[in-house]
Amino acid sequence: MHLHAAWRWVVLLLAAAPLAYYVFSTIAAWRFFRRERARNLPEFAPPVSILKAVRGVDFATHENYSSFCRQNYPNYEIIFAVNDADDPAAAQVRRVIREFPYREIRLLVGADNLGANRKVNKLARMTSEARHEFLILADGDVCVGPNFLREVVAPFTSGNTGAVTSFYAGIAENNLGAQLEAIGAASDFFAGVLMADWMEGMHFALGASIATTKMWIGKIGGFAPFADMLADDYELGRRIAEAGGEVLLSREIVWTMYPAQTLHSFWEHQLRWARTVRLCRPLSYFGLIFTHGLPWTVLAFFVAPNRWLGAAYVAAYLVLRLGMAWTVGVWGVHDETVRRKPWLIPLRDAVNFVVWLASLFGNSIIWGGVEYTIDRGRMTPMSPVKSVQSKTESSISH
Repeated sequence: MHLHAAWRWVVLLLAAAPLAYYVFSTIAAWRFFRRERARNLPEFAPPVSILKAVRGVDFATHENYSSFCRQNYPNYEIIFAVNDADDPAAAQVRRVIREFPYREIRLLVGADNLGANRKVNKLARMTSEARHEFLILADGDVCVGPNFLREVVAPFTSGNTGAVTSFYAGIAENNLGAQLEAIGAASDFFAGVLMADWMEGMHFALGASIATTKMWIGKIGGFAPFADMLADDYELGRRIAEAGGEVLLSREIVWTMYPAQTLHSFWEHQLRWARTVRLCRPLSYFGLIFTHGLPWTVLAFFVAPNRWLGAAYVAAYLVLRLGMAWTVGVWGVHDETVRRKPWLIPLRDAVNFVVWLASLFGNSIIWGGVEYTIDRGRMTPMSPVKSVQSKTESSISH
C-alpha cells in the first residue's frame, strides 16, 4: 500500500513538469517580445540577395513571391531556383518577373548534386551566383511584409551576428490538418524556441527565413558538409553558432502557408517532423515527454487520491496551456488560427502525443515524393533521384 501511494505521488509530481514548462514558456515569450518591440534598430541597408529554393505551388504562391518584390529597401536581387524546368513554381516565377520588371529577378534551373537534400543543393548554387554579400534564405511558401529586409538585416551592424531567423505565423486553409499544423507551430514549437533562446541562447535557425552572409557561409565550409542532412535549417544555425557567430531571433514575423491536407499526408508530414527531431537531436526528442501536458494531466486525473486534486490538474492544464498559446501564438506571433480556434489546442496536443509515440520507431521519411532512410541526421534516398542539368532560364538585370 505504501509503495502504491509513493508511485501515485511520483506520477503527480511528474505531471506537474509540463505545467511548469507552460509557465516558464509564457514568461520567455513575454520577455522576448516586450524587449524586442521596444528596441530601436539601427538604419542599415546594404545590398541583399534573396535566395528562394522553390518546388510546387500552393493556394498563395503568387502572393508569396510578390511580397518579396514589394520591399521598402533600396537595393536587392531575388534568385529563385527549381529542380526542374517544368515545375509549376517556375511558371509562377516567370509571372512575377513580368509583373515586376523593375526588380532584379533570376530563375535558376537545377544544381550540382552535392547531397541528398535537393534544397541545399539549390541554395549552394544560388549562393555562388548571388551578387551581394548579405543573403536571405526564404522558403517558397513564405510571405513577408514590406519592412522585412530592413528588420532582418539591421542586427548585422554587430560584427558578431552570424544569422538572424524569423518566427512564422500560419495562414491555414479551411482544413483540420492544416489548422492543427498551424496551431502546433505557433502555440507549442515556438514556445520551445523561446525557452531555448532564454536559457542558453540560439544555436539553431528556423527554416522559413534565415539572414546570413557569404562570409559566415564560408566559415562553415559552405553548404556541401550538410548537403545530406535532413534538418538543413537547424544545421546551418548550429554550424554558424559553433563557428562563433551569434544566432538571433528577429521580432519581424513572416507568414507561411498551410494548405489543405488529406489524413494520410497530414500524418506523413507530422511523422517526418517528429522523426527529424529524434534522428537529429535524440536528447531533445526524449526530453519532449515532459512537455506533453495532456497525457500527463489525464494520468494525474486517474491516479489522484481525490477528485478535487484530479480536477485541479485538469484546470491547471487548460489555464496554463491556453495561456501559453495565447501569449506565444496570439500576442507574440499574431497567428490567426490560434486566435480564432483555441479549442483545437487540446486536440492538437492529443494528436501530437500519438505522433511522438509513433516516431519512436523507424528511420525513414518521405519528402518531396521520395523515401529516404536517415542515419545520424543524414539522408540516403531509397531510389535514385533524377538529376537535372543546371542552367539559368531567365534573367533581368539593371
